Amino acid sequence: MTLLERSSKELQEGLHNGEFTITDLTNEVYNRIEAVDGDVQAFLTLNKEKALEEAKEKDQVPVNERGPLFGLPIAIKDNILTEGLETTCASKMLEGFVPIFDATVMKKLREAGMITVGKVNLDEFAMGSSTETSYFKTTKNPWNFEHVPGGSSGGSAASVAAGEVPFALGTDTGGSIRQPAAFCGVVGLKPTYGRVSRFGAVAFASSFDQIGPITRNVYDNALLLEAIAGEDPNDSTSANVPVPNYVSKLDGDIKGLRVAVPKEFLGEGVSETVRKSVEDALEVLKGLGATVEEVSLPHSKYALAAYYILSSSEASSNIASFDGIRYGFRAEGVKNLLELYKETRAQGFGDEVKRRIMLGTYSLSAGTYDAYYKKAQQVRTLIKADYDKVFEDYDVIVGPTTPSPAFKIGENIDDPLMMYANDILTIPINLAGVPAISIPCGFDNGLPLGLQIIGIQFDEETVYRAAYAFEQATEYHKQTPRLEGK
Repeated sequence: MTLLERSSKELQEGLHNGEFTITDLTNEVYNRIEAVDGDVQAFLTLNKEKALEEAKEKDQVPVNERGPLFGLPIAIKDNILTEGLETTCASKMLEGFVPIFDATVMKKLREAGMITVGKVNLDEFAMGSSTETSYFKTTKNPWNFEHVPGGSSGGSAASVAAGEVPFALGTDTGGSIRQPAAFCGVVGLKPTYGRVSRFGAVAFASSFDQIGPITRNVYDNALLLEAIAGEDPNDSTSANVPVPNYVSKLDGDIKGLRVAVPKEFLGEGVSETVRKSVEDALEVLKGLGATVEEVSLPHSKYALAAYYILSSSEASSNIASFDGIRYGFRAEGVKNLLELYKETRAQGFGDEVKRRIMLGTYSLSAGTYDAYYKKAQQVRTLIKADYDKVFEDYDVIVGPTTPSPAFKIGENIDDPLMMYANDILTIPINLAGVPAISIPCGFDNGLPLGLQIIGIQFDEETVYRAAYAFEQATEYHKQTPRLEGK
């Protein structure tokens, strides 16, 4: 077993026993990246010099002063601000941009003693479901390089699945942590809206975005969420809710857990293999003492349309700040201010970002506001009410994370509607603002499948408990892609 195949517990044990040092572990990460990232294409920027300096300093800290994440390496999605380390949002618009301050989650990771290895690829400004809209490169799925890793946190999920890092941070606006986690066979959690500060995460859709952890197992995921969660005075949407000790409740006992299975989540459009893997997973949960019953979320069929109107409307407002004036790309040879705006945005943004800006601007315009934006907000309220009603009688909702396994690179990129439909099972959760996790639950032709467990607002504890019990009763999380590397 290589160092990078170990869990956080095993890594800390090795560090405490003097089997290896934090510097050894950090070097191992960069050796692995050098060996396999030429194929995977997960990383955009490496932080090697600074990371190795930090590792040497941390090696001097006495073992009894170290926390459970101390000295462990992590990759950061490149739409989270990192002081002194380039942050591009995978866009030409921000190529070469180096932030002068850290996102709140980065400060919390530093307090926990983690080492930032580098920044990983994403769909441009987190707009996409396959990491194919990145200006710089297309990340590959470590299980099969012909397939996408999912998006928009494709670099985060691929870097963990490929064994380059044991931890990564992603962002989830409509499924952007859970969908790539499912496609890459790793564990990804979207926390409750407000559980983790968004300060320093470049905004796509402010009422949806959440930063969350991607790891290889549930225990490590819970550990990382605990480190980054909590109220932040810099983010008025972060909630003043106590952060539990998530890992203390991971005992594998889910006797009496009430599980709801929405019939809409296993209906038309969901592949037979995915349906069967979820049904098998439900049998595992029953065997562990949970009760499983079918329910309905009647308004979920409207979620896709409502989400793309609302998120694009918010995006068109948020992205307005990228204008070539203060920072980022600026068009050359323009004659006046208006032309500067037009040419900078025309040249600096990719097709998908432009598509969503136009959709959002149209939805917010005077003649269409009531018909589209206002109506979508009303639908969002109905979707939230559906979830509230189910959670009156159940502890968690369970279903597939995606309707099918990862599709091939280039297969859907010219069909925006098909691309948007990939998020049909994850989007309702963002509209409702509740937490959800994706964990491995099967394979289809060698490609991983994900089980989605959805919880009550701020009850990530129960979500983790159910996920951990399933994980411990199965072997899916132990399987890793075979990468030859150099």
